Amino acid sequence: MIIRRLSLLALLLALFLPAPVLGATPPQGWQKKVDRALQQAVKKGTPTERVIVRAKPGQEGNLESLLAGKGTIHARHKYIQAFTTQVKTKDLAALADDPSVDSISIDARVGGAQISSPYSLAAPAFNDHLRTTLGLDTLSPTGSKVGVAIIDSGIANTAEFSGRISAFYDFTRGGIATRPYDDYGHGTHVAGLIGGNGYLSAGQYQGVAPGARLIGLKVLDANGGGYASDVIAALEFAVDHKSDLGIDVINLSLGHPILEPAATDPMVQAVEHAVSAGIVVVVSAGNIGTNPNTGAVGYGGITSPGNSPAAITVGTADTRDTALRGDDVVPPYSSRGPTWYDTYAKPDILAPGHKLVSATSTASTLFVQHPTLRVTSSTGNPFLRLCGTSMSAAVTSGVAALVIDARRRTQSTSYTLTSVTSGFTFTASLSGSTLAVRLPLPDLPPNAIKAILEFTAIRLGATSDGAAPDLLTQGVGEVNAAGAMRLATALVLGAKGSISLPASANVDPVSVIDGNVLSWAQNIVWGDSLVSGADIVWGEMDVDNIVWSEDIVWGEADVENIVWGECDLDNIVWSEDIVWGEDIVWGEDIVWGEADVDNIIWGESVLWSDGDTVVATDKGGIR
Repeated sequence: MIIRRLSLLALLLALFLPAPVLGATPPQGWQKKVDRALQQAVKKGTPTERVIVRAKPGQEGNLESLLAGKGTIHARHKYIQAFTTQVKTKDLAALADDPSVDSISIDARVGGAQISSPYSLAAPAFNDHLRTTLGLDTLSPTGSKVGVAIIDSGIANTAEFSGRISAFYDFTRGGIATRPYDDYGHGTHVAGLIGGNGYLSAGQYQGVAPGARLIGLKVLDANGGGYASDVIAALEFAVDHKSDLGIDVINLSLGHPILEPAATDPMVQAVEHAVSAGIVVVVSAGNIGTNPNTGAVGYGGITSPGNSPAAITVGTADTRDTALRGDDVVPPYSSRGPTWYDTYAKPDILAPGHKLVSATSTASTLFVQHPTLRVTSSTGNPFLRLCGTSMSAAVTSGVAALVIDARRRTQSTSYTLTSVTSGFTFTASLSGSTLAVRLPLPDLPPNAIKAILEFTAIRLGATSDGAAPDLLTQGVGEVNAAGAMRLATALVLGAKGSISLPASANVDPVSVIDGNVLSWAQNIVWGDSLVSGADIVWGEMDVDNIVWSEDIVWGEADVENIVWGECDLDNIVWSEDIVWGEDIVWGEDIVWGEADVDNIIWGESVLWSDGDTVVATDKGGIR
């Protein structure tokens, strides 16, 4: 059956998931405006906290005056009507009661943590299988002239990027323009997967879109940590400079635990604004798929801003070092849905992200402190092998760049013009006194690109060692670059945002990968219902009205398999030892910092190394 609303799922989740989030009595008074982390800070008596305060509509001026009178305003966030400041926790209740205040969130620590496993010790392999499993070959578009902004720890200016880092701004130092660098190493790895040209490895470790332009927006420091407010500043900067920097895609391989509903989460709201401004935003789902003590797989591990309805939230597929799709699985660490508070269906899709080799800087923290992650290419140059949804998001951002490039390379049918406006490129032919021109297809809006990636994804089926993953584990399926490019170039964007697929396009919903004919998922959420298979009608759909929030559909399957899959309920409710962040323990009773500190094994950032050993760094969120 098709479940068209969340009410039934919400009921099931209320029965089986920890009550304080999904089934609790709503907070009263000032607590209604304050996130969980700040409520706990008040209970613990923490003297001060760095916070993001959002104003009610039309009250920005009043709120700014109020906060300026109480201390220093660190940053202004115009698109989400917010200010970052330091407050005394004893003043939080009074601040929340002020009529100009809409919500108060902790300025959460974010990070680009990644997982290294015993697989990382395996012999170096070619990344050929990565491009092949996406359906790419030497004739595929390269992402040329498409701009991808990477909000991360920076980008090392290596030969892998051949002068294609077109701009670099450091938001750990106030957003100043500077020469590209990466003192942590995570951002360079992400950039290499998106757009590495393979020069330093003779093509051995080429990225998905080797012609893409890269815009570096550094928000993470040398330890991989940063503030949500800096991420928001980078997102708003990207919106402001979308045209002059040519930003088409934003990659966010970072995040923090979900502390409040998406509607009040300031980082989520900044992502939503970027998408509404016409930028495709790709976000990693998180690496919180298993209990680190028991290894039990659980649900509800999506991290912020992966809970953004407008973002393309990506989980990880392990390709097992083959181009073959039939052996792909979801590794245990990849976060499953639904999202906390809102119970949104996430992730949206999967992408390869397990033990991928990519670019590095030998001076970066990851390279220096973790020698087991190092890989030497056939040319003798150093690379890093990492695992995680950070890598999967990077692959998906590369695919999005290819989709945009493919569409821009495709010429529309001829038009007869009575006048020609400068500022665009076209091919023309002259017949008598009539000039017939062929124009590149107009860009598709972010919602349409998200729908295309979902529709053309290929579902993971059952493998010899397990059942097929459910829809809260794999989303609609694994990304399919070749299929997405083919569908994107066939769609016609009409007046008022309508989109249609002409009958003459004759798009067959299958792709041939590694010699196998594979059917597309053919599922998208359009309006308030799931449209599936042959029922898909692309004609004259208004892309601005795609709903990715309250009406998100969970899919077409038995309810128990959608929510719980093959997992035992004991593995879904992880008793009292799910740990999120520095001192936030989520479990049967959702203990926020009340548990014995000896039970808190994750620092603000997590790097899994050598299999069972957990190494906590001093900064960062979980990603």
